[in-house]
Amino acid sequence: MKDYGFVRVAAAVPVVSIADPKRNAERICELIDKAEDRQVSLLAFPELCVTGYSCADLFGQNLLIEAAEKAVTDIARHTDGLAVTVVIGVPLRFAGHLYNCAAVIGRGKIHGLVPKIHLPNYGEFYEARWFTSGAEFMQSPEAVSYAGQLTVLGPNQIFSLGRTLFAVEICEDLWTPVPPSSFHSIAGALLTVNLSASNEVIGKEDYRRSLVTMQSARAIGGYIYCSAGYGESTQDLVYSGAALIAENGHILAENRRFSLAGSLTVADIDSERLETLRQKSSTFSALSPDGNGNWRADYRFVTVGNAADTDFAAVLHHGIDPHPFVPSDAGGALDERCREVTDIQVEGLLTRLAHIGCKSAVIGISGGLDSTLALLVTVQAFDRLGWERGRIIGVTMPGYGTTDRTYRNALDLMAALGVTSREIPIAAACDRHFLDIGHDKEVHDVTYENSQARERTQILMDIANQAGGIVVGTGDLSELALGWATYNGDHMSMYAVNASIPKTLVRHLVRWTADKIEGTTAGASCSANNSTYDSVAVSADNSGTMPRTVREILIDITETPVSPELLPAGKDGKILQVTEDLVGPYELHDFFLYNFFRFGYAPEKIQFLAEKAFADSYDSATISKWLRTFIRRFFSQQFKRSCLPDGPKVGSVTLSPRGDWRMPSDAFARLFLEF
Repeated sequence: MKDYGFVRVAAAVPVVSIADPKRNAERICELIDKAEDRQVSLLAFPELCVTGYSCADLFGQNLLIEAAEKAVTDIARHTDGLAVTVVIGVPLRFAGHLYNCAAVIGRGKIHGLVPKIHLPNYGEFYEARWFTSGAEFMQSPEAVSYAGQLTVLGPNQIFSLGRTLFAVEICEDLWTPVPPSSFHSIAGALLTVNLSASNEVIGKEDYRRSLVTMQSARAIGGYIYCSAGYGESTQDLVYSGAALIAENGHILAENRRFSLAGSLTVADIDSERLETLRQKSSTFSALSPDGNGNWRADYRFVTVGNAADTDFAAVLHHGIDPHPFVPSDAGGALDERCREVTDIQVEGLLTRLAHIGCKSAVIGISGGLDSTLALLVTVQAFDRLGWERGRIIGVTMPGYGTTDRTYRNALDLMAALGVTSREIPIAAACDRHFLDIGHDKEVHDVTYENSQARERTQILMDIANQAGGIVVGTGDLSELALGWATYNGDHMSMYAVNASIPKTLVRHLVRWTADKIEGTTAGASCSANNSTYDSVAVSADNSGTMPRTVREILIDITETPVSPELLPAGKDGKILQVTEDLVGPYELHDFFLYNFFRFGYAPEKIQFLAEKAFADSYDSATISKWLRTFIRRFFSQQFKRSCLPDGPKVGSVTLSPRGDWRMPSDAFARLFLEF
């Protein structure tokens, strides 16, 4: 079965019987079997789970240490013939010292023993009373005989499950200023397993989650955390059995603490994503103690075997956001994202305006989403600079395909926002142009469409020259990816405020502004993001139609089908040239763009992820059709992206040739269409 770059991991919390290794081994094996049934490749258990963490001075009893070793023998034997690799916590006696260790076991073999380095000996912890730090083995690992097998004792060990490399640290190691996992990650470990026995006190849960989350982000890796739970001593402390699985700063899965039964928390970590992100981070790859990249020289690399043959197509334990550019509204995340994006856009534009000392800004206003967002951003920039809005020149340029709906929205919005409004019809100019070049205007081909876009751009550029200002561009990231813009037409401006904002987010930003606006009565004012908007718009046709508020205009714009309006409308005046009918749904294309650009996924994986994310919206054939359209257009339209105007980078994906994306214009798409 195909793994699509994922590896299935789990954190197991068994019920523990203190100082009863045999019974604990039985429970551990039960959870191993459950993990095997769920096609888990890597399974973590808590710190000292074979004996229980709370044995205290019983760790000085030879009988307990010998029983623990016998239990590990039984566990190792149990894994023979299984695909899952397990990491369990054991006490190890070696050369007159006792070490708190993690045993990596798979296919009946003990592949290595990893000792704890940092021993807490403060507050409620007294580990130094019983255990010795394993730091002495960092440079010189030792061969040891344990549980009837010859293995290696040392903290600097990296284990491989197929292409996925993992390492181990134990509890307190994570709480130190520089966790061992930081070094393990630099040396190549993609995943970190942490065996822990973290007790519960007020506020500790949130702090522990933040440690796990941030360490996975700092290491650009996966982190599997598993802590002792029910059955541990309650003499002075309570243990909750917390289990967390994180990937690059995000929690993929966690259990419910304080369970009275054993638990198994499963997640699928995207190893391919982590590898791509590390590869892109030049600072990460350059890290080494001597500047020469020699970290790996201090590590022992151990081949455990292949990962389990997991059927990810059947069940995938990894959230897939169908709208990666638009966060969910849970906890106010969408509100915060919209506010931040707007602030970045406004800051970029006002900085450029102030720097060049221009007198005005010119924007083509179509009554569509992109030009609306650009106008809202420009208004806020002028407000922050303390400039009069009348210095903003909005130009509506009705053509052959302009509908009454978009025409009225354009005029009403400009009137409501108090900007200078100009109307310059382009039909006559285009008619003259067609006559000059000998083109039949009844032939509605690419010449017919592009001539209108170029005529509009010429008008905007010339007005900007007249007014001593700049043309603020309206094109968005999705259009740049698909090449859905006219070269040297709407493709061009003097500053492109929407250049790194995808269409799916544009709609939310406009709607967000509408929702932030308060006041709906005539003559009232309303505000959003520190800008004040007149709530009343003048009726476009002066026909006596009741004036609309800014909010009403913006909502109508968000509900208008996306269209370049370059072809004549239908007899009923409705838009016939709907963009998403021609090039495909923007929510799909934005999903494709994010995963192709951000993580370098092959089309086959993007198809797989899209089928999971849009299972209720699109079938496999539809996704494949539009994915192929995306690939063909993305490759063929690079020449447009090679000469983009300046514009602020807003998110992690931008196609500026001066920023994150450099691509030859003559690259072939054939390799990427073979899926």
